Amino acid sequence: MTRKTVRIAMNGVTGRMGYRQHLVRSILALREQGGLGLGDGTVLWPEPVLVGRREHALRERAARHGLEHWSTDVDAVLADDSVDIYFDAQVTSAREEAIRKAIAAGKHVYTEKPTATGLDGALELARLAREKGVRNGVVQDKIFLPGLLKLKRLVDGGFFGRILSVRGEFGYWVFEGDWQEAQRPSWNYRAEDGGGIVVDMFPHWEYVLHELFGRVTSVQALATTHVPQRWDENGKPYDATADDAAYGIFELDGGAIAQINSSWTVRVNRDELVEFQVDGTEGSAVAGLRRCRAQHRSATPKPVWNPDVPAPEVFRDQWQEVPDNTGFDNGFKAQWELFLRHVYAGAPYRWDLLAGARGVQLAELGLRSSAEGRRVEVPEISL
Repeated sequence: MTRKTVRIAMNGVTGRMGYRQHLVRSILALREQGGLGLGDGTVLWPEPVLVGRREHALRERAARHGLEHWSTDVDAVLADDSVDIYFDAQVTSAREEAIRKAIAAGKHVYTEKPTATGLDGALELARLAREKGVRNGVVQDKIFLPGLLKLKRLVDGGFFGRILSVRGEFGYWVFEGDWQEAQRPSWNYRAEDGGGIVVDMFPHWEYVLHELFGRVTSVQALATTHVPQRWDENGKPYDATADDAAYGIFELDGGAIAQINSSWTVRVNRDELVEFQVDGTEGSAVAGLRRCRAQHRSATPKPVWNPDVPAPEVFRDQWQEVPDNTGFDNGFKAQWELFLRHVYAGAPYRWDLLAGARGVQLAELGLRSSAEGRRVEVPEISL
C-alpha cells in the first residue's frame, strides 16, 4: 500500500457549512477511516491547510482537531507548491477572486456555490480552469442525500412513467435576531453582501432538477423580503435588503413542470426541511432529506370530495416507504471522495465549474423574472 498525502487549502472553514460539513464530516472523516483508497494500492491521505481571515478562529479549529497547518495569508498558501487543491466555502462575494487566484496558481479547485455573483464571472472561471488544465468541481450536495438517491432510483427504474410535475417545499423560520439568535449569518439578508434566498437556493434547484428530471428551460419567479428588519451578530438592527422567500415555476426539458417554494420565513409543517413530490402517469413519490415514500398507480386510492364530513382516510398512511437497500454516507463526504478520485485517478466527474455556472444563471434569471414580472427563457450555456 502506498500512502499519498494530499494537501488541501480549505478557505472558509470557520463558517458553519465549511466547518461542519466539509472539514469535520468530510475531510477529517476521511482521515478517521484511514484515507481514501483508489483501488490500485494507493491511499490518499488528506492534509487540510485551514485558511481564513480570523486568526483566533483558525487557531482554535486547528488545535481542536490536532491540525498543524493554518494561515490567514491566502496568497502565500496558493504559492506553496505542496498544496494541490484549493477549496472555497467563503461568503459568495469573496469567492470569485479567490478561485481566479487559485486557478492562476495551478491548483485544482473544488468550491461551494454559487461560484460567482453573476453568470459572466461564473463562465469565466470555467474557461480559465479549462485553459489552465486544472480539474474543478462544484459542491452539489443535495443529489447525494439518501432521500433523493432513492428518488433517483425510482426515476431510473421507470417507476413514474411520464413525469408530469415536481413540487418542492424548502425552508424554515430563521429568527430575526432580536429576542432569539438567528440561525444564519446576517450577510445572508443583505443583497450588497451577496445575500438572498434566490442566490442561495436556485443553484441547488438547478442541479436537482437537471440531474433527476431534465434541464430547466424557463423560469418564472417571485422573490420578496417578508421580514424587512433583522438584528446582526452584535445585536444591532439592520435593514434586510435581500429576498428571504422565493416562489418559482420551472419548465423542464421534456415537458414536466416544477414548482418550488423557498423560504426563511415559514414555520415547518412537513416531515423534513425540504420535500419534493413527483407525480407521473404511473406513480408518485415524496422525497425528503432521508425518506422517500411512493404510491403506484395500482395502489392509488379513490378519494371523494365531501366537505360536510371528516375525511375517513389518513392520506399519509396510503404511501409505501422506499427501502434504503444500501448504506448512505454523508453527502458532502461522498462528493469529496468522487472529486478526489477525479483528480488523482482520472475518474469521471460531471459537476464542474460549468455545471456551477448553470446554477448562477438560474439565480440571475430568477431575479430578472421577479423584477420584470414575466417568464424568462433559460438558454443552454457552453464554453
